[in-house]
Amino acid sequence: MGAALQYDVFDGIADPTRRRILTLLSTHNMNVTDLSDHFPVTRTAVSKHLKILKGAKLVTEEKVGRERIYQLNPHALREVKDWLQIYEQFWDEKINNLKKLFDSN
Repeated sequence: MGAALQYDVFDGIADPTRRRILTLLSTHNMNVTDLSDHFPVTRTAVSKHLKILKGAKLVTEEKVGRERIYQLNPHALREVKDWLQIYEQFWDEKINNLKKLFDSN
């Protein structure tokens, strides 16, 4: 068995299907078959998305009997939150400057 591929968290969230998988896993843990029921793609395609999410450490898997159960790892999303915070501060400053401009007139 080869080494697990490493992906960046932004690779993980770049695709709408992977974002939807993360949303589904935020409500409860699921196996690939249950996840596949929510998408118009094959189970193999969902498995490939899960492989990328796992490589980005956005999901973990646990083997339960013959199944693999996937769970969201919300801690991995902290990198996204931190990155977005820079832009949130930028836009907050721009909006405050705009408010000041309107208030002064």
